[in-house]
Amino acid sequence: MKTEFRRHLLASSLLIGASAVVATPAMAQDNQVAANTANNQPIVVTGSRIPQLEIESTSPLQVVDAQEIDESGVTNIQELLLENPAFGTPAFSRTNTAFLTSGTGVATVDLRDLGSNRTLVLVNGRRVVAGLAGSATVDLNVIPVQFLERVDVLTGGASSLYGSDAIAGVVNFVYRRDFQGIEANAQYGITERGDDPRYQANLTVGTDVVDGRGNIMVHFGYSNEEGLLARERPETFTDALSAIFFGGDVRDQVVPFFSSFPPQGRFDVNGTATSSDDFTFDPQGVLRPCFSTNGGTAPASCGAFAGQQIGPDGFNRQFFRTLAVPVERYLFAAAGNYEVTDGINLFFEGTYNRTAASRIIEPFPLASSDIFQGSGRVPIEFAVTRDFDNDPLTPDTTQLVVNPLVPAAIVAAAQDVDGDGARDYGFVRRSFEFGPRRGNTTRDFYRFVIGFDGTLFDDRFSWDVSYNYGQTTENQTSNGQINTVNARLGLMAIPDFDDADGDGSTTDAICLSAEARADGCVPVSFFGRGSLTPEMLAYMNAQQSFQTDITQQVVQANIGGSLWELPGGPVGIAAGVEYRRESSLSDNDALTNLGLNGGNQLPDTQGSFNVVEGYLEVNLPILADTPGFELLEIGGAVRVADYSTVGTVWSYNVRATWQPFDDIRFRGTYARAVRAPNIGELFAGLSQTFPPGLQDPCAGIGPTGGGTAGDVCRLDAGVNANIAANGVFTLTQADIQGISGFNGGNPNLGEETADSWTIGAIITPVSLGLDNLTITVDYYDIEVETVIASPPRAFSLAQCYNQNNPEFCQLIIRRQQGDSLNSAGSIEFVNALQINGAVLQTNGLDVTAAYRTPVNIIGDAQLSARITYTHVFNGDFAPSVTAPFDPFDGEYGTSKDRFSANLNYEQGQFAIAFTGNYIGPAVVDQAFCVDCGDRVSAEFYLDTQVTWAVTDNFEWYFGIDNIFDNDAPSIPTGVTGNVTGADTAADVYDIFGRRYYSGVRLRF
Repeated sequence: MKTEFRRHLLASSLLIGASAVVATPAMAQDNQVAANTANNQPIVVTGSRIPQLEIESTSPLQVVDAQEIDESGVTNIQELLLENPAFGTPAFSRTNTAFLTSGTGVATVDLRDLGSNRTLVLVNGRRVVAGLAGSATVDLNVIPVQFLERVDVLTGGASSLYGSDAIAGVVNFVYRRDFQGIEANAQYGITERGDDPRYQANLTVGTDVVDGRGNIMVHFGYSNEEGLLARERPETFTDALSAIFFGGDVRDQVVPFFSSFPPQGRFDVNGTATSSDDFTFDPQGVLRPCFSTNGGTAPASCGAFAGQQIGPDGFNRQFFRTLAVPVERYLFAAAGNYEVTDGINLFFEGTYNRTAASRIIEPFPLASSDIFQGSGRVPIEFAVTRDFDNDPLTPDTTQLVVNPLVPAAIVAAAQDVDGDGARDYGFVRRSFEFGPRRGNTTRDFYRFVIGFDGTLFDDRFSWDVSYNYGQTTENQTSNGQINTVNARLGLMAIPDFDDADGDGSTTDAICLSAEARADGCVPVSFFGRGSLTPEMLAYMNAQQSFQTDITQQVVQANIGGSLWELPGGPVGIAAGVEYRRESSLSDNDALTNLGLNGGNQLPDTQGSFNVVEGYLEVNLPILADTPGFELLEIGGAVRVADYSTVGTVWSYNVRATWQPFDDIRFRGTYARAVRAPNIGELFAGLSQTFPPGLQDPCAGIGPTGGGTAGDVCRLDAGVNANIAANGVFTLTQADIQGISGFNGGNPNLGEETADSWTIGAIITPVSLGLDNLTITVDYYDIEVETVIASPPRAFSLAQCYNQNNPEFCQLIIRRQQGDSLNSAGSIEFVNALQINGAVLQTNGLDVTAAYRTPVNIIGDAQLSARITYTHVFNGDFAPSVTAPFDPFDGEYGTSKDRFSANLNYEQGQFAIAFTGNYIGPAVVDQAFCVDCGDRVSAEFYLDTQVTWAVTDNFEWYFGIDNIFDNDAPSIPTGVTGNVTGADTAADVYDIFGRRYYSGVRLRF
C-alpha cells in the first residue's frame, strides 16, 4: 500500500549490514584505526560508546571514507549515500520537492525506508538541529562534503546508544581533526543535454597553534545546482496520464492529457460542470458554447459547431513544472582543540550554512467553488435599490441588475442553478495572467559545540563534557495565489449608474459593495485569456510567506574505559547523561492560515519539549586465544529517558560475538529501540492536502445492490441525489482529482517501539591465502509497533465502505450538492490524524564482499573491489493491529533486490574507479492495481572517474555518471509512485541521463 504515509515510512532494501561494506570499508576502517591508535590510544567509534583499540564490533557498522567521497564527485553527500542499499527512497531531495508547500530543496536520508524521522543524524557523535519545522529530520545541505573525514552508518536500532530517532540507525558525519595545510578544489558538471549545470568550489585550511598544543581548521564551500524544468526534456514536455484509466496498461501514457482548467476559462450555465457544452473562448477570443480538453469531434450539444473537429482547449501544465529544483549553498565550518593541561583539552566546532532553493510550477487552477464556497456559483444579477427612473418624486425601487462584465451569450443562457432567485454561472480557469507559481526559500543554519575532553586513571578512561546549540531559520515567499475574498468582491459587480468612479461613464462596472469600493475594490472579469488587467491582478494578488525557527540545545557528559581483566581481555564500560531541549515554530501568512488564497489551508505550529537521559554500556570479553574460542564476548546497553511529553521510556540491546577460529566470526544482536513523537506529530494543527490516487468506493453503485459498500454509500444524501440523476453513482474527472483532506497532530501520542534481531557472520579466509578478502552475511528481522502515523486514506475508505466501520466513516466528508466543478455525493475530504496504530515488519538478507590486492602487470598498482547486496524476503505493513498485513516489498521504490559495486585501479599518478548501482524490477502498489501491465524492469547505472596527479600538489579528475544514459522508466501521472511533473519515480530513478564533470584539487 504505497500511500503518502508508506512512501516515506515503509522499509525496502533493509540492511543490517556488515562492519565493512562501503568503499572497501574494512581497509578504510583499518587505516583509520592505525591513524588514531598509533600511540596505543583507544578511540570511540559510532558502533559503540566504549573506547577501544579495534573497531570490529557486534553492531553493524558501515563506513564511507574520504577517498570514496572524492571519487564520487557529488555536490551533496545525499547523492553518494543513496547509492547504498541501506538507504531507501528519500523523503526530500532536489527531484521530489517542487510541489511541496515547504521543504523545497531539502536533502534527507532514510535508512531502510523506515522514514527520515527514524534515522538519527549526528556530527562527530552529537545531535544536529532539524532542517524542517516540527520534525527531527536533518537537512544534509548543511554538511560540508569536503570537510568530512568519513561517514559512519550504524544500521539497526541504536536508541540505547544515542537516544530517540535511531530506530532505523545512525548516520554520523565525522569531520577532520588536526588537519595541517591547505586544500582547495573546484568542479563543474553538466548533463549531455546541456542542462542542470552544477559547480562547486571549496577551501580548507588548517594549522597547529601554540607550539603544537592546539589545532584550528576552517572550511569555506560554495555549490550551485541550477535545476531542470520539465519542458527542457521532450519526454516530460506534455501532460500525460496513465492509460489504465482508459482500459490500457498502467505504464502506457495517454498524450496529450491536458488540464481542463484553461487560461481562457470554461463556464457552465446550467450546473452540469465539465459537460461538452460549457462555454469557452476560441483562439481568436470568440465565445463559443463548446469545450474540448484534449480535442476531438464536437457533439450535437455544440450547436453550430456539431460535428466539427475542435482543437484542444485544455492547458499543458508540464510546460511550467520543475523536475529538479535549483539549490545554491554557502558553507562555513570550523573546528579546533587546545590542550589546556595534561589530560584536559578544550574543543569547539562551528558550522554556518545558507541554502537558497526555488521552484516553478504551473499557474494556479482557480474554480468558482474556491471563491463562492457552498454553491460554487457566481451570481450574474444583483438586487439593487435606487431611483431607476431618475424621478425624485417617486420612491426608490429594487431591481435585478446584470454584471456588465459578463458576456451577453452567457447572460442569455444562464439559469438560477443555486435557487436564490438570480441567474448564476460556474467557472474553472487557469490564472495565467498571474504567471507560474514561484517560490523562493532561504534557510540559515547555525551550530556550535564547545566542551572539554580528556583522560583519567593513566589513560584507562576518557571523558567529555559539551554544550551543543543549533538553530535553523527559514524564510519562504511565494506568488501566484489568489486572494479569494477580494476575488469574490470583484466578481460581484454592477453598472456604475451614478458614475461613482468619476470617469464619465454610467455603464462600466463597479463593485457591488460600497464598503469594498471604499477599500479599493476592482471589478474582476475572468472571461477570456488576458482579461485580467494589471489593476485586477494587483487587487487579487495573494503573496504567500512562510517562516520557521527551530532551536536545539544539548548538554551532555560521557565517560568510558576499561575495568578489570577477564580471560578475554578488559571489561569495557561507558556511561553518560544528557539534557536536551528542542523548540519549533512555523508561521504562515494569514490568508494561508484561513485557506483564503485558493490553496491549501495550513496552520501555524508551535511547540517544545525537553528530555533528560542516562545510559550505560558494558562489554564482557569472556574468552580469547583459546581453541574454539579465538574470541567470545557479550555486551549490552540500556538507556532511560524522561520526556516532558510522553514520560519515561526505556531502550536496550544485548549482543554476542563468537569467533571459533581466525577465518570466521559470528555475531548477533537484539535491540529494543524507541522514538518519542516530534513537535509536529504532537502539536500540528489541521493542514490541507490533496492525496493522489484515491478511488471512490461508491463509483458505479446503483439504487440497489453493491453489498456492504452499496449500503454504506446510500446512507449519504448526496450519493442518492447523484444516483437519482444518473442512474448509478457517476464521477467526473474533477471529482476524481478533487479529493482533499486534512492532516493534524495529536498531543496524546505515545512513543514508538521497535524490536530488531540480527544474526550474521564475518568471513576472512586467511587460511585459504585470501588475506585481503572480507565477506559478510547478515540476516535481519525488524518489527515496529505503535507506529505514529495517519491512517492511510485508502485504508480509511476500505474500512468505512467494506467493513462499515463508523470510526473511519466519520473521516470521510462528501459534497451534499453539486457545483460548477464537482458532482453531488463526490468525496470532498478524507481526513487523517496522527495515532499510535500502525505495525511494520520486514526481514531480509545482506551479503557484502570487499577485496584489495596488488597487481604488477605494468608496474606496482593496487586493485580493489567491493559489492553490497541486499535482498528483502518480506515487507509488510498494517495500518492497525487488527488490519491484515499488506505486502510492500517489490513495489516501486522498494525493489526486493539492490546492489552497489565498486572497482578501483590505482597506479602511480593515475587512478580510475567504476561504480555500478542496480535497482531490481518492481511493480506498482498492489492496492492501486494488480497485474495491470505495471512491471518496471531492473535498472543498472554505471559511473566512472579518472584521476591524474599532475604534481604532488595538483590533481585533475574527470567523471561520467550514468555512462549508459539510461532513461527513467515510465510511471505516468495518476499512478502511485509518480513524482508530479516527472512521469516517473524521480526520487528512485535517474532523471538526468548521462552527465559529465571535471575538476581540480590543490594540496599544500
